[in-house]
Amino acid sequence: QVQLVESGGGLVQAGASLRLSCTASGRTFSTYVMGWFRQAPGKEREFVAVINVSGSSTNYADPVKGRFTVSRDNAKNTVYLQMNSLKAEDTAVYYCAQGRYFSTEENRYGSWGQGTQVIVST
Repeated sequence: QVQLVESGGGLVQAGASLRLSCTASGRTFSTYVMGWFRQAPGKEREFVAVINVSGSSTNYADPVKGRFTVSRDNAKNTVYLQMNSLKAEDTAVYYCAQGRYFSTEENRYGSWGQGTQVIVST
């Protein structure tokens, strides 16, 4: 069973940047699509970004387009989420997930990390 470990969360002021990382165990990282999702307090978990196996294709949720960038380093078994111009509404627990389909739907992802908290203060 693959393990996904997120890091990089924290408390920042609005307008700041953070980079989240998610490192996977195992030797097959480069064969999986990687997604980022988030769950704000009292809300459903929602899609944030997805990247294909090679890193050549990405997709973003409308609220983060132009501010967030997903990338991956298959040699390091790691996917990143660069978050710029953070807003209070970005406050959430951020999860990385691994799947076989380039999808925005969380039920397409079979393995999940434990999450990392991001708090954006105004």
